[in-house]
Amino acid sequence: QVQLVESGGGSVQPGGSLKLSCEASGSLEGFVLGWFRQAPGDQRNMVATVSTSGNANYADRVKGRFTISRDNAKNTVYLLMNSLEPEDTAVYYCNANFRLDSRKYEYWGRGTQVTVSS
Repeated sequence: QVQLVESGGGSVQPGGSLKLSCEASGSLEGFVLGWFRQAPGDQRNMVATVSTSGNANYADRVKGRFTISRDNAKNTVYLLMNSLEPEDTAVYYCNANFRLDSRKYEYWGRGTQVTVSS
């Protein structure tokens, strides 16, 4: 079982920046990694994903402002958030998944709160 722990959340003003980290209990080399977020009363939505080779994909709402990256040597995935706006306020969750033959394995962190307000 892979355990994921997020950190780096907090409260910032609009236009500010924040960097989230997600550290795993084991190797993430073979996993597709992602960040999701859930605002009060809303569904959990994909924010960004990064492939095993480092290729990134972003939701339209954050494209150009957020950057996802991974450091396999540190068993960690990051999310750098720039130009934050109040609509970015949510609990941010780390996700890791991989496919072995016909079976899919998926793991989630407990989440970290990000609040953007003036």
